Amino acid sequence: MDLGKVFRALADDSRRRVVAELAADPEDRERACGSFDLPVKKAARTHHFRVLREAGLIVQRDHGNGSAVSLPRQDIERRLPGLLELLSEESESGGRA
Repeated sequence: MDLGKVFRALADDSRRRVVAELAADPEDRERACGSFDLPVKKAARTHHFRVLREAGLIVQRDHGNGSAVSLPRQDIERRLPGLLELLSEESESGGRA
């Protein structure tokens, strides 16, 4: 996991929101990419998921005509302890963490 890629990925509000929403699920359920309420068009959404995937912040699985993402929580916690908690706190406080 490249720290520069992680920070660049999380510098964008939409990408940070995706990771925060996944981190908020204690059961680490897989979510359809289209289930995130992102204020972007499909091409930008695809770009955001690619950046997150390449940074190691999500795992993406394609199926049929869609795809779903999940959080590699254990890997992130092992390499960047506290990051997911920080993102969750920021999300809960409305961006004021």
